[in-house]
Amino acid sequence: MDNAPQPVGTPSASPVPPLTPPLTPLAGRPAAARDRARSGLLQAGLGVVAFSLTFPATAWGLTGFGPWALVGVRSVLAAVIAGGFLLASRVPPPARRHWPGLAVVALGVVIGFPLLTTLALRTSTTAHAAVVVGLLPLTTALLSALRVGARPSRTFWAAALAGAAAVLAFTVQQSGGALTAADGFLFAALLVCAAGYTEGGRLARVMPGWQVIGWALVLCLPVTVPGAVLALSYEPAHLGVRGVAGLLWLAAGSQFLGMVVWYRGMAAIGIPKASQLQLAQPLLTLVWSVLLLGERLTPAAPVTAAAVLVCIAVTQRARG
Repeated sequence: MDNAPQPVGTPSASPVPPLTPPLTPLAGRPAAARDRARSGLLQAGLGVVAFSLTFPATAWGLTGFGPWALVGVRSVLAAVIAGGFLLASRVPPPARRHWPGLAVVALGVVIGFPLLTTLALRTSTTAHAAVVVGLLPLTTALLSALRVGARPSRTFWAAALAGAAAVLAFTVQQSGGALTAADGFLFAALLVCAAGYTEGGRLARVMPGWQVIGWALVLCLPVTVPGAVLALSYEPAHLGVRGVAGLLWLAAGSQFLGMVVWYRGMAAIGIPKASQLQLAQPLLTLVWSVLLLGERLTPAAPVTAAAVLVCIAVTQRARG
């Protein structure tokens, strides 16, 4: 009886499992996560390329505008572009709880960093400034760790101090044995920009990245519009091809579009990983300084930039 053949169409006691498991709602999630990571890396990388052109564009802009006028006009133009996008998309104002963070972004990224680096580039070369600002990923990683209450490892601190020491030695050597006013402007720019990046990356997790920088630019209009008018009255513009091209890139590329893709990338892959991509920014700026400005690099510039790159890579690995 036990070995009797079963009738056709009767299911067996031990059915053969299907070759492919049935699809579940979770089946597509790993692929979606990979696509999001790739998109985030691409967008953050485009942001780094845009930022690497900021110092050469500033040098070009200074051929037609004074430093205060250049900062004021670029911020107003960027705000007009951002405001147009916000109006066309009918974006409602951010919630009240987000405005303090947007104020930090505005003070650090829209006003502080552009003003301080422009003042520095009056007397500093773009290559020198690029090496000093090469500490920006490290500074951003440090502030982001403090912002979320993390405790970096000893390896992190050792690499951070080594990178800072390399840049400090470079600046002292290049400045003839003492720090200059331009170096002071650059170090201050590091702090305010890192604060703006940290808050912007945090806000980009709850609202689109382009809206973060867009609202920060609009928030600054009550300051930047009268500032630009006043600056132009004291620093008349001398329009030329390079001056206008530098201004337009700073406003549209560095100040708005670059920040849009940068914040979107940070939101997708996280601030630490995005900071790793920024390792390439000083080296790219060195290349642009030679190609666009005809500057001559001292041997110490690429060596120090590479040393900072290694130190920051170690800090990123140490953070896990």
